[in-house]
Amino acid sequence: MARILIVYHSQTGNTKKMAEAVAEGARTVEGVEVILKKAAEATLEDLLTADGLAVGTPENFGYMSGMLKDFFDRTYPSAQEKVFRKPFVVFISAGNDGSGALKAIERIALGYKFKTVFEPVIAKGKITEEILEKCRELGGTIAGGCQMHIY
Repeated sequence: MARILIVYHSQTGNTKKMAEAVAEGARTVEGVEVILKKAAEATLEDLLTADGLAVGTPENFGYMSGMLKDFFDRTYPSAQEKVFRKPFVVFISAGNDGSGALKAIERIALGYKFKTVFEPVIAKGKITEEILEKCRELGGTIAGGCQMHIY
């Protein structure tokens, strides 16, 4: 059974909607366990026992949320050598264009040596059904790949 960890932070509820859609998409893959956690509650153990990781954040001042950065700060020292090429995807709720938040997350992912397996979903403004469908596809893609062990 593949385990997908979805870690997110949300202040307005937009990123939470996206995270729930990612989880919904991942759950469509048979034999996949989905762990959906707020960034403040996600642990090193969650990360180490996951087969794939999806992270979501609002864009705050052109950067990821402080809570998502805190998750990375708390887990990096102990996880760095243990998550090599772990499948990884990103979703962002942006008030602007999301590029600053994405760039910061991608830089951190390089340090962990995660393997990005699907293009990021960036919602610019309102969370539409089209964005939620892209999030479901993101979740289904990472879950399906982990379940089939193709990553």
